[in-house]
Amino acid sequence: MLLWLAFVAVTTVLGGAVQTHTPTAAQLTNGESHRAERILGRAGLSLPAHEVVLVQDTGGTVDSDRFRSAVGDTVRALNDSGRTANVVSPLDPAGQAAVSADRHSALVQFDMAGDALKARENVQPVLDAVARVGKAHQDMRIEQFGEASFQHSYDAKLHTDYSTAETLSFPVTLGILLIAFGAAVAAVLPVLLAATVVTATGGLMALASQLVPIDQNGSSVMSLIGIAVGVDYSLFYLKRVREERAAGRGTEAAVIAAAATSGRSVVVSGLTVIVSLAGLYLSGNGIFLGMATAAILVVAVAVAGSVTVLPALLSLLGHRIDKGRVPLRRRAGAARGRTGVIDLVLRRPALSLVLCTSFLGALLVPAFALNTSDAGVGDLPADSLPALQTYQRIQQAFPGAGSPAKIVVKADGLGGPDGQAALDRLRAAADSTPGLRGPVTFHVNADGTVGVATVALDGDGTDSASVAALRTLRGTVLPQAFAGLAGAETAVGGTTAVSEDGNRNLSDSTPWVAGFVLLFTFGVMLFSFRSLVLAALTLVLNLLSVGAAFGLIVVVFQHGWGESLLGFTATGGIASWVPLFLFVFLFGLSMDYHVFVVSRIREGRDHGLPTARAVAEGIKGTAGVVTSAAIVMVAVAAVFGALPQLSMKESGVGMSAAVLIDATLVRAVLLPAALTLLGDRSWYLPRLLRWLPGGGPAEAAPEPRPVPERDATEALA
Repeated sequence: MLLWLAFVAVTTVLGGAVQTHTPTAAQLTNGESHRAERILGRAGLSLPAHEVVLVQDTGGTVDSDRFRSAVGDTVRALNDSGRTANVVSPLDPAGQAAVSADRHSALVQFDMAGDALKARENVQPVLDAVARVGKAHQDMRIEQFGEASFQHSYDAKLHTDYSTAETLSFPVTLGILLIAFGAAVAAVLPVLLAATVVTATGGLMALASQLVPIDQNGSSVMSLIGIAVGVDYSLFYLKRVREERAAGRGTEAAVIAAAATSGRSVVVSGLTVIVSLAGLYLSGNGIFLGMATAAILVVAVAVAGSVTVLPALLSLLGHRIDKGRVPLRRRAGAARGRTGVIDLVLRRPALSLVLCTSFLGALLVPAFALNTSDAGVGDLPADSLPALQTYQRIQQAFPGAGSPAKIVVKADGLGGPDGQAALDRLRAAADSTPGLRGPVTFHVNADGTVGVATVALDGDGTDSASVAALRTLRGTVLPQAFAGLAGAETAVGGTTAVSEDGNRNLSDSTPWVAGFVLLFTFGVMLFSFRSLVLAALTLVLNLLSVGAAFGLIVVVFQHGWGESLLGFTATGGIASWVPLFLFVFLFGLSMDYHVFVVSRIREGRDHGLPTARAVAEGIKGTAGVVTSAAIVMVAVAAVFGALPQLSMKESGVGMSAAVLIDATLVRAVLLPAALTLLGDRSWYLPRLLRWLPGGGPAEAAPEPRPVPERDATEALA
């Protein structure tokens, strides 16, 4: 135990001593937008964070002295802040197009100086400068919006929301465990283990980020997964120890028996989860790489804690694990009702299999219509951030100006006559091509070889209108505009380009990721249980579980069922990263219950029980702990699903639904029904594979001992 505390302390101190590395712009992009970053990178530049200041006067126009004075003050404040570059006034010839049709609104455009990824950290002085101008012109609206300012407020809100969710997750989990165990000490132990797991992994993440950059999404996923698996693994161990003690074993013997059974299940389950998560490395997506690294670390630490410090604490506490009895009385009738469902499944396995498969198949059908689309700034409700309300006002006056396309051009002589002619053609196309809008800004580096232009696109930056405009820009406008510039190379970046290129990359990499997860999950199950049939059945059941969850996500978030209940507005699609994220994580996490249940079934069979009886005793003996573990994971995921961020809501609700389906219909109905029907064929291993070593989770189990009927039918012993 002291070694574990020392490990947590050392990792925390070491993690605090280094700065967590976040992905660079190039690591977060794919396709052409990645090429744009590479062109700028070779020139020692980066795509700037583009910002605009909306100057709006409903009582006057841009021609009034008051309006012109406000614009002039804004431009001076931006230049004086020392954090801006390329400030363009709508009163200058280059910015004339940044005046609305009714002439009541104008945009002051500028770029944040320095590294675009650091812009969100450096934008506060600029926001303060604009706010001071606004106070000096209180009869007008002067507001800033852009990549840096939005990310600044967005990150602050997400940090607050995630911290609240993490803080709420622990008391919710503790309450569930108090009901499950009926004893304060037994309930607190898994929560403490999960807390130390998350704390230690936080330090390890900072160290690991030196090799694989990790952003805030990785940290959030780490907390969610860490709490869930930390508690689940503890439940498996505690359940077995209490069960062995109820059968008459002493504390030391009970802990040893738990190590030989549940301990091995935890290791196999953790290995399977890690293998599944490793599939995300094939995505080539910078965010997924960070997520995978963070989640793999937290699962590995949870496994290590569960097989080291947890048995040590259980040995140390002994009978004191049941201290602090909670005055709750379980009703045996309710417990018998729960196992009565399992008895019914075992009596009618074929009917149960058909009915349950049909139901899950019906849930699966909507998943075939799954459509991915990035919500962009719509990932948060408009009323959750003042910046989003500013964005809406800019969109009304200047559609597309809030998230323009950024065109990187590499050619000799960009600052000369040929470069000016190409720029004139681009500006003319922006004014005449459907989907594109001015103003067009253009800035060239000192030696005139690399330039960056901005062009507004129709839509909100990530919707179908923006994507169509991007394709027109890439496929038609740019080739024509720069055709007369010898050796010109163009690449388009910006919000729309990054979203479109990222979606295409995910679409291309998804089959490889899914294939990797399926193949190696099959291999782990085959190696662990030495059964070809069981390994194949595992894939089928997991695919049904995940597919049904996808169907529910489509119905809820794509078609808008339950908008008012969950507090969101449907966008007609699911965030592009959510399906692959859920597939990998759910496929891995569902193995927690599967390995635990199958290990108990295998244990009974290795002790000479017929397969049908081994299935019955294995399912009943694990029903309580699987239910409790599932409730914990559903509750934790639901807390994150209650966040206002739409993409996190989709992943949280999806994970809750999948775990609920998996722990009830799949593990309590489909698995026992299928194994009962298969009988001894469940353990079939071809002669060709009999070289595989033994040592499955059940093979080191203690000798069989009677299990009290009360223990087999109640939620937890």
